[in-house]
Amino acid sequence: MKRIALYPGSFDPLTVGHLDLIERLSRLYDQVVVGVLHNPDKRGFLPVEARLRGIRESTAQLGNVTVCAHDGATVELARRVGAQVIARGLRSVTDFEYESALAAGYHYMEPEIETLFFPARPEHGGVSSSLVRNIFALGGDVSMLVPPAVAYTLQESSSPKGEVQS
Repeated sequence: MKRIALYPGSFDPLTVGHLDLIERLSRLYDQVVVGVLHNPDKRGFLPVEARLRGIRESTAQLGNVTVCAHDGATVELARRVGAQVIARGLRSVTDFEYESALAAGYHYMEPEIETLFFPARPEHGGVSSSLVRNIFALGGDVSMLVPPAVAYTLQESSSPKGEVQS
């Protein structure tokens, strides 16, 4: 049986912490599906196509990683791709509380799919998409916080003041 992990998120934008987890998952699973999900509670910073492109370019060297967009329940996507595991990253206790509640919902909807938590590496513990967006919007350099392809995508899709063009 092929071992498939789903790594869902908004990835708005993909950070070095996200990429580290994707690389770690790619060593543990036969296939890793990175699912770019629509979060109705969040206003998108980058268009979904730009996020998909940035993730694909950042993971091109990983032959067992695929990327897709999904507008629906995470468990629905996990079922569709045949994932046995939903992977979630943890940076802090706050993340753990939030992710534990999500995992309970996933289990309620599909008891056969496990949720696994992966702690962030210490050097990535403070990195979040929100931090990247805030620094970028203020005109700061985010090149140490995002993969090169994502830094390029951000620069390509922004105005001189850091405002993303939709």
